[in-house]
Amino acid sequence: MNNTNSEFDVIIIGGSFAGLSSALSLGRSLRKVLVVDSGKPCNRNVSHSHNFLTHDGVAPAEIRKLALKNLEEYNTVQVIDNEAIHCMGENNHFKVELSSGNVVTGKKLLFATGVKDIMPNIEGFAECWGRSIFHCPYCHGYEIRESNLGIMANGDFGFDFARHINNWSKNLKIFTNGKATFNSEQLQKLTKNNIKLAEKEIGKINHKNSKLQSIVFLDGTECKLDGLFAKLQFEQHCKIPIEMGCEIDDLGYIKIDGFNRSTIPGVYSAGDNTTMFRSLAYAISEGNKAGAMVNRELIEESF
Repeated sequence: MNNTNSEFDVIIIGGSFAGLSSALSLGRSLRKVLVVDSGKPCNRNVSHSHNFLTHDGVAPAEIRKLALKNLEEYNTVQVIDNEAIHCMGENNHFKVELSSGNVVTGKKLLFATGVKDIMPNIEGFAECWGRSIFHCPYCHGYEIRESNLGIMANGDFGFDFARHINNWSKNLKIFTNGKATFNSEQLQKLTKNNIKLAEKEIGKINHKNSKLQSIVFLDGTECKLDGLFAKLQFEQHCKIPIEMGCEIDDLGYIKIDGFNRSTIPGVYSAGDNTTMFRSLAYAISEGNKAGAMVNRELIEESF
């Protein structure tokens, strides 16, 4: 990138589905857009995406290729493989330093940087994440319906998660990875619905080519499973919004209003870094809306 092509209306940091959807919306609004992408999407371990109309069962990587091909039709949008390492400035005059050493400027910033899942210290877990250990039944539940399923959770969240997953399979077991913390009413309802508990600590996940085979406990015993659901701890994939002063909510997401505006003027956000609703379709929807809202602000400021 040379110095004559370093000024943009909007710089989008993150080139997965929310970021590319924002770029399409803005590019079609005749805005000069730069998308900076480091190539590490949240769903890079997922082999197939589901619950996305017209693309059900298609690999996320293939959908992204189609998205990039769509964007090639717009000379208003530029997508680069790079990493933003520092941002500074204020509304209508932001500077973004890239890992390449280039500095680009933009009137608005839009973070579509996702989150980073923190893997538990269990052998085999990371290898199965996104392939046979899942976070979302709407994305993956149908494919493993009525099979031997488990959830790795405990307490109030574990109870609610089990109640939810029970809709996809009646052969369900809760793995608390230690002593269960359910109250008496919850235990009664779990028993009523034939949901069993395994309170032993987990030693490792047996798998074959990332396909879960069984859970092995520290005492050497094991439980055969076809699939496991788990909710992991996470952190913001990109620390720049926090460094800039964007407020983070109690759950760890970037706080935005109904127009996808962060708490910093001129800085927007969309996708998994703002919400627990992690799906490809939702990210695309939010990215599309965020792009329109950024364009609206640019119009209001210049009219």
